[in-house]
This record gives sequence, C-alpha cells and structure tokens, in this order.
Amino acid sequence: MPHYRIPNDPSPHFLESNDFEYLLPAGFTLISDEEAEEMRPKPTVPAYVHLRAMEYPALAEYLDGVVKGDQAQIDKYIADCLAVKAKYPKA
Repeated sequence: MPHYRIPNDPSPHFLESNDFEYLLPAGFTLISDEEAEEMRPKPTVPAYVHLRAMEYPALAEYLDGVVKGDQAQIDKYIADCLAVKAKYPKA
C-alpha cells in the first residue's frame, strides 16, 4: 500500500493502490512503509496502568468468592483493588 506525506502534516496518508495516484493534490510525496510507520502517532499509556496491573489481585480470587457465595472473600478482593488504586492514583 503506497504511503504519502504532505508538507507540514505530521500524519501519513495512503492509497489502496497506485491507480489513484493521479487524484492526489500537488505536494504529496511518496514515502516508504518504514517512514510512514515512524510518522504514525504512538499510543501512550499512563504509568499507573502498568503499575496497577502488576499489583491487582487475580480475578480468579473474585470469581472463586462469587461461586462459593463467600462475601468476605469478595469484600477482600474489592478492598485489595481499592488499595492498589490508592497506591497508584491516576493523577
């Protein structure tokens, strides 16, 4: 799939095939797939997301409590999750 760049535009553009290249406005230049990949914005994930994920209790603990009808186990799971959220706040 051919990729194109416009001056002063940070995002790459593409066409399904070269058959439609004649429709591009003046100023579009052909770029490689690698250049297009470098231009694409990279998603950023806040640091707290990774930190929380490593410390949250296993979901199996919650489900086990639900299946057994063990409200104390369910409450402990929720308390543990809230403790992790307090330890790694969003802001």
